[in-house]
Amino acid sequence: MDFDFKLKQTQEKIQDWYHHWNGQVYISFSGGKDSTVLLDIVRKIYPNVPAVFIDTGLEYPEIREFVKSIDNVVWVKPKMNFSKVIEKYGYPVISKENSQKINEIRNTKSEYLLNKRLQGDNNGNGKLPEKWKFLIEAPFKISNKCCDVLKKKPSILYETETGRKGFVGLMGEESALRSQSYKKYGCNAFGLKRPQSRPLMPWSELDIYQYIDEYNIDISEIYSMGYKRTGCMFCMFGSHLKEDNRFSLMKKTHPKQYIYCMNKLGLDKVLHFIKYGTKKRFLGRK
Repeated sequence: MDFDFKLKQTQEKIQDWYHHWNGQVYISFSGGKDSTVLLDIVRKIYPNVPAVFIDTGLEYPEIREFVKSIDNVVWVKPKMNFSKVIEKYGYPVISKENSQKINEIRNTKSEYLLNKRLQGDNNGNGKLPEKWKFLIEAPFKISNKCCDVLKKKPSILYETETGRKGFVGLMGEESALRSQSYKKYGCNAFGLKRPQSRPLMPWSELDIYQYIDEYNIDISEIYSMGYKRTGCMFCMFGSHLKEDNRFSLMKKTHPKQYIYCMNKLGLDKVLHFIKYGTKKRFLGRK
């Protein structure tokens, strides 16, 4: 699909979602470029749709300032902060899927689930990859609960209180899990337990930048500082990848936050353990 076709399809999905819920909708707005594009597309059709920003306390200062510049944004705070989440549940590492598998291996009382996570089911699905099994013995908690507690729960509470259903700026290319969800449910996922409209699902990052350029929309200045992704500052999902330089960049651009997350929150020991464990495996050591 070319860009113009994708944009037209996105606009149609937005209208379908809006009319299905009789206008009782909202835009999940993180302040990042994807949700900024989504906000612009939706409000060009329906100018009065509210946006909802989940104030986790983990956003880059530039993101927070950008969100403040946008009209009709509802700020919602989670009931627990990041330090409490990692203390209670554990650190978010590698990916949401693998953090969940590690947590289940450590804590499940189900022999079936344990075997599934260690060996896979009859088709080999559900197994924790061999290269991450050293994390089972990590001297710190690991969990996928961070996003659920800090983002998902506040969003669900807002939906429950208002009756509104959300537009979310997810794209299928961002992960295998999202790609599978797109194939199964499409853009307007009426069939989910928690219905969502994901009208950017067929888009790529190049499409996002093409829209920004063609329609001359403003995005947060954080992108001019070298950052490609602007999620939670202290999240470690994907930080093991060679192309992921967010923490080394943060050390230069936001030194106070860097020192806080490394020393106060203990991310330094987590990142060191992952790097050392990965290096040992690469060298063939136990």
